[in-house]
Amino acid sequence: MRFWGITGTNGKTTTTWIFAEFVNAWGAQLRARERVSEAERADGRAPLCGYITTVEAFDGARHFYTGYTTPPLAQLKEIYAAMEANGCTDCVMEVSSHAIHQNRVGFGEVTTFSGGAFTNISEDHLDYHKTMEEYFRVKLSFAERIARESSSGKAPPFAVCIDGEGGERMYEACRKIPGLDAFPVTAKPPAFDFSGLQLVGDYNKSNVALAAALALVAGVPYETIQRVIPTLVPRWGRLERVENPAVEAAVYVDFAHTPDGLEKVLSAARGFTPQSGRLWVVFGAGGDRDPMKRPLMGEVCARLADSLVVTSDNPRSEDPVKIIDAIIEGVNGAAASPSLVRVEPDRREAISFALANAGSHDVVIIAGKGHETTQEIAGVKHPFDDCEVVREFSKLAP
Repeated sequence: MRFWGITGTNGKTTTTWIFAEFVNAWGAQLRARERVSEAERADGRAPLCGYITTVEAFDGARHFYTGYTTPPLAQLKEIYAAMEANGCTDCVMEVSSHAIHQNRVGFGEVTTFSGGAFTNISEDHLDYHKTMEEYFRVKLSFAERIARESSSGKAPPFAVCIDGEGGERMYEACRKIPGLDAFPVTAKPPAFDFSGLQLVGDYNKSNVALAAALALVAGVPYETIQRVIPTLVPRWGRLERVENPAVEAAVYVDFAHTPDGLEKVLSAARGFTPQSGRLWVVFGAGGDRDPMKRPLMGEVCARLADSLVVTSDNPRSEDPVKIIDAIIEGVNGAAASPSLVRVEPDRREAISFALANAGSHDVVIIAGKGHETTQEIAGVKHPFDDCEVVREFSKLAP
């Protein structure tokens, strides 16, 4: 089984899932033809790609949640065994900076990557890595390990998206790694036709381009990739549209929880917010995690939103009000200021306020938690799903 790893700050989940979509479409195409030529697959099997993401894992037969971006080594071994038993020829996975630093994947012993990709790097996890320089070094070490542990006899491919923050620098560093076939990827100008792409935003074009570039070197035909691109739809709380007849505005739930992630999502949302409408943002910041990014997130949202509702994310062991105060510092220091700034620590109430007050031409972005189905407060995880809160909302509710 071939292993492919995707690392970066934002876009890992989407890029991982899309790569698997490309490989599995190729496999379905070959199985439909009831033949697999030696040129298409040396081992005579039609491709089947399992995946491991923050949101969901697929072992070739079932979909399930691991509880991690990159699971611990013992759990990975179990997933790999199931993939092998279910006939997977490939496994693509998100590889977090924590997993790289802790060697959670068992480089060269349990997991030998056939290739990988880098999405971007921006401020995150500095509570763990302390500095951006160290964070960058850890991400770069992933490419170094892929090159060092390769057993194929040829340089493994490593795709680097140069559209996002840190991309050019990462590519320049990767191309100097001995035994690594590093190559740049950009969605501008695109190598593929994105006119039918349903995933909005330039950052999603970059995610698709990166997944496509890695899929090409994995052997997926160009025609298969192009055929799949228009079928990709938002999912897992990645700018996912949530419908409710009681809500006049267009509502989207997104996982963006870093300054760079929020800027990309809100810039994309600006593109589909009518000129007569307003862009609403409901968001908070997680507790016990990288406090330095909180005012930066506030600044981004204040600069790009028309109406801003600051609330709680997962405060964990911290006081939610203190987290919000740090966000408001950034809001107050922004060059531009939204006409409405409301503080509501109760996330359900914050979402309900935005839904009740947004108009028919408005767009509401509920950011930070995306696919998550719990909210951790004072160390206790309570059931909470942004999408369900939207669906359950009623203006008639007391």
